[in-house]
Amino acid sequence: MQPAARAQWITEMTPASLLIDRVPLPSGSVETWTLNDPASRNALSEAMVDALLAACERAAADADLRGVVLRGAGGHFCAGGSLGGFAKTIGQPLASGEDDPLVPLNRRFGALLQALCALPQWLIVAVEGAAMGGGFGLVCCADQVLAHASAQFATPEVTLGIVPAQIAPFVVQRLGPAAARRCLLTGERWDAATAQRLGLVDDVVEGDMDAAVRAAIARHTAAAPQAVAATKRLLLAQPDKPLPALLDDAAIAFAQALRGPEAPQGLAAFAARKVPPWSANS
Repeated sequence: MQPAARAQWITEMTPASLLIDRVPLPSGSVETWTLNDPASRNALSEAMVDALLAACERAAADADLRGVVLRGAGGHFCAGGSLGGFAKTIGQPLASGEDDPLVPLNRRFGALLQALCALPQWLIVAVEGAAMGGGFGLVCCADQVLAHASAQFATPEVTLGIVPAQIAPFVVQRLGPAAARRCLLTGERWDAATAQRLGLVDDVVEGDMDAAVRAAIARHTAAAPQAVAATKRLLLAQPDKPLPALLDDAAIAFAQALRGPEAPQGLAAFAARKVPPWSANS
């Protein structure tokens, strides 16, 4: 499928709650995924979660895709989970022996967070306005987080009598235990500067977010796609594997990369003082 035809197919197959814009690069393409429900500050409805999961599944098999930018429409990133569909269940106990339908619904959001972390492409999250609750969890999946100086972050679940269930492991992985306890157990709100100091945000953007995103994309395209994918697999496996097994996998990944097509191109470009063929500046 040609890039233009692929972009048309993506647009036609994606629900209105998620906008996908695909832009060609000198080598490959980059997509912007925009959470699109401004009236709710892009709260995570069931349809939006399903659309994001479908986008992750497609991206994981797309060798032409170099990276993904995740943003929100209407001046906000994401206000968190949408509880509208759960209104009738709030405060209502289950009947004896009944399976709770809330469990698989909540677990599906955890599957989305896993899928975002496991993308073989780099993931940039650009935050404007609010990133609350589940939106905070989405931020924790990024390889790079850009936040406008006016952005606000919080995990207010415990102040509402709710458990930040699916995001908690990802918050710990991003921030470490101390900062994770601070935000998850108090629900305190952080501005962009505080979020950067505590490790959630990489870069605070004072001016034009679009320009900052373009600059971030340019930096990331200096990296070879297959090398990025292999490195992300090692990073993802790090918490789960014993160190000797992880180092064995790392040695295999190194050997495969050196023998593969990217290393000769990258090393030749370096020796000639040129940019490699996958770079946006080539």
